[in-house]
Amino acid sequence: MIEISNLKTMDIPKKILEKISARVAAHYCVIPLAVEDGMLKLAVPPDFGREQRADIRVMLGFEPQFVPAPRTAIEELIAKCYGVGAGVIETLAEQDQNEMGPQDFEDISREKDSTIITLVNELFLDALKCRASDVHVEPFERSLRIRYRVDGLLQEARISDKIRVLAPNLVSRIKIMAKLDIGEKRLPQDGRIKIKHKTGELDLRVSVLPSSFGEAIVVRILKPLELLELSELGFDDRDILLIRDLLKKPHGVVLVTGPTGSGKTTTLYSCLRELNQIERKIITVEDPIEYKLPGVIQMQVNSKIDFTFAKALRSILRHDPDCIMVGEIRDSETAEIAIRSALTGHLVFSTLHTNDAPSAVTRLVEMGIEPYLVASVLEGVIAQRLVRKFAGNTFRGRIAISEIMLMNEEIKDLILERKTGSVIRKAAIANGMISLYQDGLNKVKKGLTTEDEIRRIVCE
Repeated sequence: MIEISNLKTMDIPKKILEKISARVAAHYCVIPLAVEDGMLKLAVPPDFGREQRADIRVMLGFEPQFVPAPRTAIEELIAKCYGVGAGVIETLAEQDQNEMGPQDFEDISREKDSTIITLVNELFLDALKCRASDVHVEPFERSLRIRYRVDGLLQEARISDKIRVLAPNLVSRIKIMAKLDIGEKRLPQDGRIKIKHKTGELDLRVSVLPSSFGEAIVVRILKPLELLELSELGFDDRDILLIRDLLKKPHGVVLVTGPTGSGKTTTLYSCLRELNQIERKIITVEDPIEYKLPGVIQMQVNSKIDFTFAKALRSILRHDPDCIMVGEIRDSETAEIAIRSALTGHLVFSTLHTNDAPSAVTRLVEMGIEPYLVASVLEGVIAQRLVRKFAGNTFRGRIAISEIMLMNEEIKDLILERKTGSVIRKAAIANGMISLYQDGLNKVKKGLTTEDEIRRIVCE
């Protein structure tokens, strides 16, 4: 039997692959490997039966050499060489398909058949196998590009070029799964899909945008968060001590900042995990609820019924919480209520989209919060990014780099004077704040990542 490692490293010439169509390869789980001494070598699974061998002989018109190999390895090689769902694509290009309506949960591990449903399922399964956080479906004039975001970087998915003719079918299927209006192609739409997988139930967030050559789709894969200790996120011992000092505050506002996908929510959950004691009442308002915390009351906002962060916060205060977590401060109303909550004796955690820690101050002021209120309640800001973790010869997984700005009298005075973020930043560094870039270089010295990776993520 051929070794799995040998199959994974094989580079099969196109002229060899053309001897077996993608449809036949996918249906029978076979793939041509090479021609030696005039004989075609064909990888087949160990249970490849007599009737199947006869079918292949008839299709080829000659006797190949059947070489046993692990089924999973052959399936991966078919996807690599022909593209994900290539067999389904060839079949679909020749026939019309009936769509299946939306279900409460879509089982993407269902038995394969030659339908657009199977094609979309295989696409999602491949994305999960590649550890993708997002799937991007992008139509152009003569092509359909599908990309995955893995460890923060986009990479081309292994999809057959023939998929372009099926772009409308593919988009319609995803929209049906997300319970969106397939007839509306002029306006952006957002939806969600719940899927079943061998790892459990997953939540997919779907965003559809009209473009020049059709609808573009981004599917964000929200995997259940693993509740981690602060030390497991990449924070060094000094930062962990600073964060734990913030957690001991009786009241005030603690913010975690960074762009989308920088691990802000994971950091907040790790903080709540440390605070989650019998003597504290913790209430969260989130969109979405990404991890269930035993002992914590968690609320989900719902724009369809106008249940916003601001409205949820007003209700929360009547329940006498000690700690409040607001998933994101998105507008001035939410910011104001969060600030007022801190003024009335609550410890409030939330996130903002800013590039660094000092910019959180100017963002709050831009939202209409008076500087004296910001100076009164803000206790600290944790800014972070995720960088790829170096493991031997290749990157795998990500760790956080961070900067933590703690409030002191000097910084409070600068806020009251409405100084710019750059001025506040200089003061914070002078008072001991380690910048994102410097924290990244410290992790380079420890062999956790590379200097090029740090430069890719943050500026010096």
